[in-house]
Amino acid sequence: MNVDFGVDGASFTPWRAMLAVAAQLGVPPAHFWRLSLREWRAIAAPEGHETLPRAAFEALAQRFPDNGP
Repeated sequence: MNVDFGVDGASFTPWRAMLAVAAQLGVPPAHFWRLSLREWRAIAAPEGHETLPRAAFEALAQRFPDNGP
C-alpha cells in the first residue's frame, strides 16, 4: 500500500484503501476501526514484510515530533 501525498506534500492516511484491504480480508468495518496498529500490520502486511527500521523511525520522530499534552 502506498502513502499518498497531498498538494502541499504532507502525507495522509489512506483510509479508503486500508478499509478496502480489510474488506477483501473479510474484516467488517466495525472490527477494522477497533484494530490496533499492531493488529492491522499483522493482518495486512505480506508475509516476511520488513518493518520500519529503528533508525528510520527515529528520523521520522525528529522530523515530526510528538507535541502531545
